Amino acid sequence: MADHRKPRTRIRAAVPAVSLTTAALASVSLLTQSAQAAPAQPKPSIEDVQKKVDDLYRQAGTETQKYDRAKESTALQRKKVDKLLDAVAARTDQLNKSRRELGQYAAAQYRGGPLATTANLLLADDPQSYFDQNQAMKQLSAQQTHAVDDFETQQKAAAKQRAEATTQLETLTTAQADLKATKGQVQSKLAETRELLSKLTAEEKARLAALEKARQKAAAKKAAELAAKQAAAEKAAKEAAAKEAASGGGSGSASGSSSSGSYAAKAAKVLDFARDQMGKPYVWGATGPSSYDCSGLTQAAWKAAGIDLPRTTWDQVKVGKRIATADLQPGDLVFFYDDISHVGIYIGGGKMIHAPHTGANVREESIYYMPIYGSVRPA
Repeated sequence: MADHRKPRTRIRAAVPAVSLTTAALASVSLLTQSAQAAPAQPKPSIEDVQKKVDDLYRQAGTETQKYDRAKESTALQRKKVDKLLDAVAARTDQLNKSRRELGQYAAAQYRGGPLATTANLLLADDPQSYFDQNQAMKQLSAQQTHAVDDFETQQKAAAKQRAEATTQLETLTTAQADLKATKGQVQSKLAETRELLSKLTAEEKARLAALEKARQKAAAKKAAELAAKQAAAEKAAKEAAAKEAASGGGSGSASGSSSSGSYAAKAAKVLDFARDQMGKPYVWGATGPSSYDCSGLTQAAWKAAGIDLPRTTWDQVKVGKRIATADLQPGDLVFFYDDISHVGIYIGGGKMIHAPHTGANVREESIYYMPIYGSVRPA
């Protein structure tokens, strides 16, 4: 028998073509808007990279000086706390001694009881002996009174010292937190510098090196100009001194010459030390002997000449006599940037020895390599 049933057909949901077109247009519109909202950033020029690297190193130098100051402050605070804690321990021992002495008097009084004085008088074989003993007891009572007073004094002093120690411990904790935070800032700046340099191609690194070389050449030219001016000024000064001596009027300059000679002797020791450190790495926060930061090097160099300088550039710039750049002498300290975050030791000829920055070693360089803030003559 023939099957007259209609064949089955699959029914698909019809999707209007207009819907697909609308969705596609919407996607294109979103992509276009996204591209317009976040345009591709142009790659910085090598000059911009050089400027950024310099700025990051300067910022790291500033943070390093903050770290040096915080580290010094923390060390001093720790010494103060240790001294106070030692004093508290000694005072506690004294307090315990006074407490034991009072305890002994209290025990003796308890054993004697309230009727001890009357009984001693009635039972005494010799009344005179009793009165002698009674006088001794009065003296003993005075000793007890003194013991009580001493205990109270020790107790108040101990409480005061404990309170002071607690305050100083809180200050130390704050200083340690500042030290940790500043350390993080230094590391952050240096990490940003490394990341920036790591993204450069070989060609870009070569161009950056060429810019650095040109910068050093320009700084060296200015140093040579300063050296020539200083040499001319020195020659003129010697000729004037010779004329003055020939005319018999040179007696008034002996004191100045002596002072200048004394400074020159100290400066010679400073430069000998600084030259011995050449090639050692810059490490922020370091004061030698295997590595230095900028102010750590200047501090150590002048220490070799018997002069104690403060730890940071901000404090070193306040020590000694301010000197004009044209009047610089070997041994003088030259400070850089508006925030006084770097320092070097002048060696003559427009040059200095300094610890530059992370990744570089102690070296000679023109003082014009960085913008000069000012100079001082220690001693």
